[in-house]
Amino acid sequence: MDGANHSVVSEFVFLGLSNSWEIQLVLFVFSSMFYVASMMGNSLIMLTVTSDPHLHSPLYFLLANLAFIDLGGSSIVSPKMIYDIFRKHKVISFGGCIAQIFFIHVVGGVEMLLLIAMAFDRYVAICKPLLYLTIMSPRMCIFFLVSAWMIGLIHSVIQLSFVVNLPFCGPNVLDSFYCDLPGLIRLSCTDTYPLELMVTANSGFISVGSFFILIISYVVIIVTVQKHSSAGLSKALSTLSAHITVVVLFFGPLIFFYTWPSLSTQLDKFLAIFDAVITPLLNPVIYTFRNQEMKVAMRRVCRQLVSYRKIS
Repeated sequence: MDGANHSVVSEFVFLGLSNSWEIQLVLFVFSSMFYVASMMGNSLIMLTVTSDPHLHSPLYFLLANLAFIDLGGSSIVSPKMIYDIFRKHKVISFGGCIAQIFFIHVVGGVEMLLLIAMAFDRYVAICKPLLYLTIMSPRMCIFFLVSAWMIGLIHSVIQLSFVVNLPFCGPNVLDSFYCDLPGLIRLSCTDTYPLELMVTANSGFISVGSFFILIISYVVIIVTVQKHSSAGLSKALSTLSAHITVVVLFFGPLIFFYTWPSLSTQLDKFLAIFDAVITPLLNPVIYTFRNQEMKVAMRRVCRQLVSYRKIS
């Protein structure tokens, strides 16, 4: 075996989520509903922010980009998972598996940085309101967006560099419904323990580090507001509650997955379903229900769409 890729495995087989027809039916209905709702919800957020001049502000710019990332994130795993639920032979090509891992880590890295950018936006808005438009200028928003994509791409390329040249000579069965990096590494025909440790440490460090940066930033905001005005504390908590909820729901499964790897296959699958199917829907739901301005703008856009359909 020579060349850059020593692999003789051309495809990988997924064991999937369950062999029970009843559970498969529930998963199919559940996953399909959440996927369609996620696509519609995130698309509506992007359309609303783009079309409504009242929402042309730094926060909503970042929120629209988060919706775009969730739109892509839910489409990396969910369609293939839904398609495979009733199939006996669930397979993915070697190239498809590598592509899936690449996009999962790109989207994850970008979303982490966007959440940090949104936390910074709330810090400036609450703690330095007079300087808000100066600090959160269009240039700063573009800087956050470009940085998020650059770091997401770099993180993903680093992760893939660990595996693209590994020899895969069998077995080729993944006890999952998608290609996850630790599971793929374990199928390599070589000693993978040091590599598993590096991959887990890399993703775990980024996840835990980003989570603590966000939590510390929210604590700083709350303490700062409390010092200046106890009345403003309730308003700040109301504003931050949606952000904190999204952060916990996004980072919770990731931290658990990379901090305690291989603790339980079924638990890993549950967390993966939660992260791939439920989280992309929860983001638009949480931000919309907690934001009166967003709800009004969405109703306005929906009325315009209905009126347009009636005219056409």
